[in-house]
Amino acid sequence: MYKLVILIEPLEDRESFDAAWPEFLHLAEQMPGLRQEASCQVEQFLFGACPYAQVHELYFDTLPAAQQAMASEPGRSAGRLLQKITGGKVTLFIADHKQDDLEHIRKFQ
Repeated sequence: MYKLVILIEPLEDRESFDAAWPEFLHLAEQMPGLRQEASCQVEQFLFGACPYAQVHELYFDTLPAAQQAMASEPGRSAGRLLQKITGGKVTLFIADHKQDDLEHIRKFQ
C-alpha cells in the first residue's frame, strides 16, 4: 500500500484553514483509487527542522494508483486548494506503507 502524506506547518490564519479544510477533504475523497485516509493534529512537536501542526494521509493500493489520483481532476483541484489554504506551508511525499499488528510481531520474539 502507498500513501500520500501531507505535512502542514503551523499557520497564521488557522480559522480560515479550518473553514476551507472540509472542501479540501471533499475534493481529495473524490480521487480515484483512494482506499482510506487518516488525519491527526500534532499535539507536541519533539524534534526536527520544521514543526508540523497537522498530518493527513491518503492511502492507495499502488504507486501508480497514487500518481494517477494526484493527476486526476479532483487530485489537481485538491492540490491547488491545499496550496491556497496553507499559503504553501505544506510538505507532500508518497511513501511505501507497511503495517503489522503487535500480536503478529510478538509471535517472532
